[in-house]
Amino acid sequence: MNALTRRALLGAAMAAGLAAPLMAQPLAKLMSAGVLRVAVYRDFEPWSWLGKDGKYAGIDIDIAGAIAKALGLRVEIVDFLADEGVDDDLRNMVWRGSLVGGMPCDLMMHVPVDRKLQLNNDRAVIFGPYYREGFAMVCNRETTDCEVQPPQLKGKRLVAELDSIPDFYLSGSFGGILRPDVRHLPSGAAAVSAVIAGDADAAVATRAQVEHGLKGAGNDRAIERKGSLPALPSPRWNVGIAVKDDARELADKIDALIETMLASGDIARIFERFGVNHKAPLIA
Repeated sequence: MNALTRRALLGAAMAAGLAAPLMAQPLAKLMSAGVLRVAVYRDFEPWSWLGKDGKYAGIDIDIAGAIAKALGLRVEIVDFLADEGVDDDLRNMVWRGSLVGGMPCDLMMHVPVDRKLQLNNDRAVIFGPYYREGFAMVCNRETTDCEVQPPQLKGKRLVAELDSIPDFYLSGSFGGILRPDVRHLPSGAAAVSAVIAGDADAAVATRAQVEHGLKGAGNDRAIERKGSLPALPSPRWNVGIAVKDDARELADKIDALIETMLASGDIARIFERFGVNHKAPLIA
């Protein structure tokens, strides 16, 4: 898109925003409409992806469906590509809508429950933690000792999602000694699959991506590292939900539902279906 066209598009979007601000639906209106629009990340296995049968699948899809059912609503999934940061995703999917005309959704799944993120995004409400995520390493047991110190992986075929924390970890830690050995793939799930297929020696991805990949592998080539990963930033974080700041009544209802589903084991059973061991969120 050239500069003039982009400027025109931005101007039109700003004018439209000034003329008719996009508001989250009040709970009563939402219940009357009978539909809960849920934003999920695209191609984000095991959380949300479009299967070969043309239907959405994943942990976040099932949790969203359970929430909608409990509210007596029909779920409508809206998948989107991650922007440069979660702040951009919250703006595009929760409180403003995208510049190309996309309407905000009623809620967004898989949002880090983080105090700084919340302070930086006062137009959104982040709540309802349902999982404690972290990072893990998976290795090809035929070629690699997964328990060695990471610098000893020098010369191995390493893979990670491009521009992700695992990528920065492998490429930048330990004086950058592993950087020449790191190959980039479109997702953490793809990195895990490369190790399982024998196309790589080791990968770092989220724990959910590693466990899900190993569960469906059908072979014993790949193994998860048992020890911790030294010098790894953001070792653990809670995953939750976001709504627009004027949808707090909806947030309160969903927050109570999440607590009930955690206590009953319903959320743990959803995780189990996708081969992921549910880790309870750490509640401050």
